Amino acid sequence: MANTLSVLVWSTLFLFAALILLLNILKEKESRNCKLRPPGPPAWPIFGNFFDLGNMPHQSLYKLRAKYGPVLWLKLGSVNTVVIQSAKAANEMFKNQDHIFCDRKVPDALIARNYYQGSLAFGRYGVYWRILRRLCASELSVNRRINETAPIRRKCIDKTIQCIENDVAEAQARGESGQVDLSHYLFLMAFSLIGNLTLSRELLNLQSKQELEFFAAMVKCMEWVGKPNMSDYFPFLRSLDPQGIRRNMMKDMGCVLQIISGYVKERLDEQKLLNDEKKDFLDGLIQYEGDGKEGPDRLSDQNINIIVTEMFLAGSETTSSTMEWAVAELLRNPEAMRKTKDELDRVVGRNRKVEEKDIVELPYFKAVLKETLRLHPPAPLLLPRNAMTDTEFMGYQIPKDTQVFVNVWAIGRDPDCWENPLSFKPERFLGSNVDFKGQHFELIPFGSGRRICVGISLADRLLHLGLASLLHHFDWELGQDATPESLDMNERFGIAVRKLVPLRVIPKKRIM
Repeated sequence: MANTLSVLVWSTLFLFAALILLLNILKEKESRNCKLRPPGPPAWPIFGNFFDLGNMPHQSLYKLRAKYGPVLWLKLGSVNTVVIQSAKAANEMFKNQDHIFCDRKVPDALIARNYYQGSLAFGRYGVYWRILRRLCASELSVNRRINETAPIRRKCIDKTIQCIENDVAEAQARGESGQVDLSHYLFLMAFSLIGNLTLSRELLNLQSKQELEFFAAMVKCMEWVGKPNMSDYFPFLRSLDPQGIRRNMMKDMGCVLQIISGYVKERLDEQKLLNDEKKDFLDGLIQYEGDGKEGPDRLSDQNINIIVTEMFLAGSETTSSTMEWAVAELLRNPEAMRKTKDELDRVVGRNRKVEEKDIVELPYFKAVLKETLRLHPPAPLLLPRNAMTDTEFMGYQIPKDTQVFVNVWAIGRDPDCWENPLSFKPERFLGSNVDFKGQHFELIPFGSGRRICVGISLADRLLHLGLASLLHHFDWELGQDATPESLDMNERFGIAVRKLVPLRVIPKKRIM
């Protein structure tokens, strides 16, 4: 009995000593790893740095740069995360290690309906994604195709201007000031344009129940994608879906895909009957339609529906929010507004509309748009990338499957790149070759590298023509309760960062 008790005591002491030794080894290993990783704030157990993000993650992360530098390490729940916050770090990532960081983290919301499997923006990097990228680029980025769609852009912009005029006239007839919510009209303009470009449909027919359902469901999908989701940072919560985001996405995305599926079927039937030539984005996709078993360059019906849906998700909020921010900044800076108007009058005159060929002769106006994108990039953290392998980045060890945010909002405010970075000064771009096409890393609102926004050329045309047309056609004034100094410029985080308080202005038609 005594021998047995002695053995148990010694065994317990041995196990305890072994446990102490193991814990010390793990602690030393963790300490060594921490020294190899980028600096960052201390993390809470389980939650990590989740609470450091706040309601405006891009702003919170920007504030951390002063203490921890331009490459930041976070633990968001169970997800390793690196944040890039300088042009120098972005240059290293996009120019030298883009092949390492070209994968995606897939948000839980986009697992609904297997959306991510057919997605270009959120799809995992691989053979299918590269083929899809080439296909979409040929339809959205080639100058010939973009030039062919110029009449569609003109039609949608003109229709928006006419709609604003009509609504203001009706309001004034009722004795009201004619103040309008500009964000509403800009979103409808972008949505209408995408509908025309992708499906040759207006999709804003107030008499059509199906088109109203489509619009409402698309708006809800944008809401679910842009809403912060605990399941993205705590994978064990995914089956519970505590915020109901995936459940809601299943319903609304199901509605969207069902309606688009009907449009695609109609187009296929039309092609069989009429043998029409290719005329829009959908026709381009249908050329590659197949059952998915014929090869990676064949698109299933489901994936065609998803790609069309993505055009609305990616384009509506981003372009409309940028134009709203631009008008807001010009109203806050009357001298910049005056210079923009004078340039438009000098180049375009008062007896015709702005045309796309005029834009090259409007350097100050182009500088206004660049300055807007510097201060108000529509996706301030871009879309999260994912490290495909372990790698060394700027002297730090980055493990495989690390999530990567590029804080372009912070880069746009980097005092190492910009003089008086918080001031709205379009003049900083006059005589400068810096643009937003992905080669100048101090200004990358559309990203860079393999994952740069595929629709950047189309967005470039729409932003310039749409904004120039609105500024040329109307004089924009604030209501009696607002001044340039008091205009609320706070942000609302979502699929694109918009103004928290939508811009309400009085448009007055200029004498032409």
